[in-house]
Amino acid sequence: MSRLNFTLEREAAGSRARAATFQTLHGPVQTPVFMPVGTQATVKGQTIHTLKATGSRVLLANTFHLLLRPGPEVFRRLGGIHRFMNWDGPVLTDSGGFQIFSLPGSRQMDEAGATFQSYVDGDVHLLSPETSIAMQKAIGSDIMMVLDQCIASTAPHAEAAAAMELTHRWARRSLEARGDSPQALFGIVQGACHADLRRKSAEFLRGLPFDGLAIGGLAVGETAVQRHEFTGVVTEHLLKNLPRYLMGVGTPLDILESVHRGVDMFDCIIPSQLAQRGTVFTSQGKLHLRRSVYKFSAEPLDPACRCQACREHSRAYLHHLVKADELLGWHLLAIHNLTFYHGLMQAMRASILEDAFLPFYTRMRTELARTDAENPNITPKPARVFRFPRLGDYEIHPGPGGFNSVRQISSGEVMHSVNRPEDEAERLYIGQSFLAARLAASGGPADELVVWDVGLGAATNAMAVLRCFERCRAEAGTGPLRPLRLVSFECDLDPLRLASRKAGYFPHVRHGAPEAILNQGHWTHSSGGMHWELVHGDFLTLFGTARAPDLIFYDPFSAKTDTALWTGGTFARIIEACAPKPAELYTYSAATAVRVALLSAGFFVGEGVGTGPKAATTIAFTRVDGARAHPQAPRLLGEEWLTRWRRSSSKVPSSVPAEGRLDFEQRIERHPQFVR
Repeated sequence: MSRLNFTLEREAAGSRARAATFQTLHGPVQTPVFMPVGTQATVKGQTIHTLKATGSRVLLANTFHLLLRPGPEVFRRLGGIHRFMNWDGPVLTDSGGFQIFSLPGSRQMDEAGATFQSYVDGDVHLLSPETSIAMQKAIGSDIMMVLDQCIASTAPHAEAAAAMELTHRWARRSLEARGDSPQALFGIVQGACHADLRRKSAEFLRGLPFDGLAIGGLAVGETAVQRHEFTGVVTEHLLKNLPRYLMGVGTPLDILESVHRGVDMFDCIIPSQLAQRGTVFTSQGKLHLRRSVYKFSAEPLDPACRCQACREHSRAYLHHLVKADELLGWHLLAIHNLTFYHGLMQAMRASILEDAFLPFYTRMRTELARTDAENPNITPKPARVFRFPRLGDYEIHPGPGGFNSVRQISSGEVMHSVNRPEDEAERLYIGQSFLAARLAASGGPADELVVWDVGLGAATNAMAVLRCFERCRAEAGTGPLRPLRLVSFECDLDPLRLASRKAGYFPHVRHGAPEAILNQGHWTHSSGGMHWELVHGDFLTLFGTARAPDLIFYDPFSAKTDTALWTGGTFARIIEACAPKPAELYTYSAATAVRVALLSAGFFVGEGVGTGPKAATTIAFTRVDGARAHPQAPRLLGEEWLTRWRRSSSKVPSSVPAEGRLDFEQRIERHPQFVR
């Protein structure tokens, strides 16, 4: 039996629109209902008093963000989110599935859940159905959501089907984790823009004891027409005696269309987000208050509205606040937008109860699409589009943290895309290889340390090696230091040329060495202790001509772009080139396919350090005693990894013929690092 005691009061004639009431732990809710988004236990720029004044009844909070800050213990000690934020109305918590979807390069997904690194303190977390429900229990929300795998709504059928099936398995685990908690729990229908999958998902979830069902995976790439179509596809297959929730949607027009198709509950950041930009919804159409046409306007924002912004202030004053970037402007315009949204929900509910929704819907479809009729927008001249500098197939790519990288235009791959390039190079290659300690352990001039830099790119890793040498040289003074030879392999020098020409974007190349590499192909430190040479051309053809390495910093583009550089055959040739001395290989990839290729070549493979959002990288040794002697004592892959590999879709490289697959699998199983 539902924990919400859902009562369907009326369905509109000629429409699927419905008015209903359900009971939560913190009071009744009348539908249709809009829930302001309070991601961090606060609706941005609002107090609980202004929220109530706008007509807000239910708030939405986010499990993902509250897990990272302030954390579950705060909610447990303070008695849940209601006491924490002093809100006495119902609260719905999203599970974190959409936030995981928003971190495509910063998390690892598997059957257990999503592993990601906290943007707050760098700790690694596993968000699973069980941990998500445990966090929502700690928060104490009235309505919890299952953890789902959200993907782009335009994803291909096979990808959407796999995500849907995983969502279904997680739904069962979420129900089990909920146990006997009095909190309601909603399932989430997935299936992207594929009608057969949406029907299948709805039919599966309505057979489980959920208290409501949500429509997920919309407003993430599809057109408005597709969004409306697939909302209708899903609601047609949902039970009538449970509330229906369309997640993350949307504009007033989106909500009107979705109510017409039978949806009861909505949430979206649009009212606050557009208010921050100076945009409001009014009975006279959408207004953009940054426009100078409102500079001298003494009119109220919306004569038909009685919110604080409309009662107390003119358009001219609100225009001034917006242009001055004053927080009060955002606060007042958000009050108005939320009041408009809640007023729309009340008007829709009243029209349904009066059995007059269809004419209301027909009229409002036109009204909600209007802009300011008295002050129509004048189409401005097209703005000059700024383009970051480019050279050949490469362009400068701004990173999310204020740093810059280089992007290959043809493949779309970005060099050091998720972390500041210099920081990643220091942590993944310099620090993990203990390069400074190796340089300090001088064995005389003949004991040269050879480092292969595979994939010079914009020279981020190479310059990290050079900086490490110069630090060691400064600390050693006139004392002995192990000679260093850095060998960089690169077939296309345009990334380094681009970085050198635009050094303002790339501080790491502000040194004479990169220019010498480009012009002469080699550079020697003034002390004579470090020699940097370039091997320009195809790595697979030329690496046999270089001196055998002690360390290999393996940083070419991914296996998708540079497939030949990530095969077992290539890694086997690298081992041969390293003989007779032992060598270590460090790479950013932790992909199963890459680790399988290394193992098949004879490397001993272990977990490398995490870098930024990456939970792990890979370190490999040509000899097992190299792993034992490594200062970090890295953990070689063991039975746990082997178990995951046996289930993996990357178990055997596609290049291995069908008749050779069994032999290949046995070769991995019999690898010395797995034999006890």
